[in-house]
Amino acid sequence: MKKGDVKKVVLAYSGGLDTSIILKWLQTTYGCEVVTFTADLGQGEELEPARAKAILLGIKPENIFIEDLREEFVRDFVYPMIRANALYEGQYLLGTSIARPLISKKQIEIAEKTGADAVCHGATGKGNDQVRFELGYYALKPDVKVIAPWREWDLTSRTKLIEFAEKHQIPISKDKRGEAPFSTDANLLHTSSEGKVLEDPAQEVPDYVFSRTLAPEDAPDQPTYITVSFSKGDAIAVDGHSMSPATILAKLNELGRANGIGRLDLVENRYVGMKSRGMYETPGGTILHIAHRGIESITLDRGAAHLKDELMPKYAEIVYNGFWFAPEREMLQAAIDRSQELVAGTVRLKLYKGSVSVVGRESPYSLYDKELVTFEEGAVAYDQHDAEGFIKLNALRLRTLAQRRKKTGK
Repeated sequence: MKKGDVKKVVLAYSGGLDTSIILKWLQTTYGCEVVTFTADLGQGEELEPARAKAILLGIKPENIFIEDLREEFVRDFVYPMIRANALYEGQYLLGTSIARPLISKKQIEIAEKTGADAVCHGATGKGNDQVRFELGYYALKPDVKVIAPWREWDLTSRTKLIEFAEKHQIPISKDKRGEAPFSTDANLLHTSSEGKVLEDPAQEVPDYVFSRTLAPEDAPDQPTYITVSFSKGDAIAVDGHSMSPATILAKLNELGRANGIGRLDLVENRYVGMKSRGMYETPGGTILHIAHRGIESITLDRGAAHLKDELMPKYAEIVYNGFWFAPEREMLQAAIDRSQELVAGTVRLKLYKGSVSVVGRESPYSLYDKELVTFEEGAVAYDQHDAEGFIKLNALRLRTLAQRRKKTGK
């Protein structure tokens, strides 16, 4: 695209140096009107300065959107993913991945509201986020124009970015003039750190990288016990106190932080083809994931539980790769949500020096039957003699194979 091709663009805007440079670059490169959108996803930063910064850079007040999305984020994105027990490559709780479709959705809504014909994000050309943002845009508005500055401009070094900022009188704080030792992304679910000091996977993550959790060895010497209550697969209360989804996650983050829970040092396979090393802190999400599996253990039938475990890696991969709005994710979500109708009850957890353990679980819909599993005599629903026929039927093919092997030696 060239100057004149875009009339109005909605920019995902944090108010930081990089997105402020993008804002001015959009104005100078495309000569278009810019609308800024800043999302509060629980990243813990004051967002009103983003408004002042946008006004300073010439954005009209009516073109500045700042929205508190914490409840929608947890209710409509994090919770459905927790119902699926989603872990990418068996470990990653998808904290960055799950935020992108919500941001994309809001940008498109604002584009429709303001009559914008384009959207813009600040993701680099090497990462997964560019894919996640743009798949979201196109799924919701197939004719939208997408601007990805990091794939277009020639500001390929920190020096050039600073020079551009100085030329256009963009304020630069002292701590932004040098290269950061690592980059971070944060929301209510997690904080991720990658790049620079983390690029050598053979080296341990430096202590100063961690921002959201105590070191497990510095956590209290006494365990913390909590309860998490569920209804239809979603957490509804902590220690008997009913709370909103975002409030629950914030409370679990607080408990997880104090007990050193949720650190993950991961080398993962990016969708764009390369391996990357990241450090993730997901304190509340880790507790929630383990608690959810705990309540499922007594409320889900074996067949449903095992099928969910088979579907989970596919679901996680779909979310990681940016296909939240794709029909295959919606199909899987429908099946998962159907399985959660009676996933209700309370789980008791022990938090201790980086670990989370389920130590109790109860539900009005429990399938656990003490009469069936007891070693004591008197169980009427299970006759141990029935096991003989069950075993022989399951052994039939093995015995047939053994007979052939005896005859042929193969």
